[in-house]
Amino acid sequence: QVQLVESGGGLVQVGGSLRLSCAASYRTFGNYAMGWFRQAPGKEREFVAAISRSGQGTYYADSVKGRFTISRANAKNTVYLQMNGLKPEDTAVYYCAGRQVQVSLSGNDYDYWGQGTQVTVSS
Repeated sequence: QVQLVESGGGLVQVGGSLRLSCAASYRTFGNYAMGWFRQAPGKEREFVAAISRSGQGTYYADSVKGRFTISRANAKNTVYLQMNGLKPEDTAVYYCAGRQVQVSLSGNDYDYWGQGTQVTVSS
């Protein structure tokens, strides 16, 4: 059974940084495109960032471009989200997701999801 486990969330002040990690149990992690999504209270889930199977293609929501960086280590079955310059509006539960082959910016296209990790940015 495929599992995705996020870690690295927490409470941080405005302007601070956090690094989220997502460990996957796929046997062939390199065959999966990965994405990060987030959901704030009372809001719909939204796309944050995605990365292609090789890691050469990366995609970002406009709201995080220039502040967040997605990366992956296929040898470690892990995808990361480095978050710098955090703002109160970044407060949300962050989820990683995976799908085979093609990267997508739509959460509806992803087959596997983690349980989420809370990120809270205090002002």
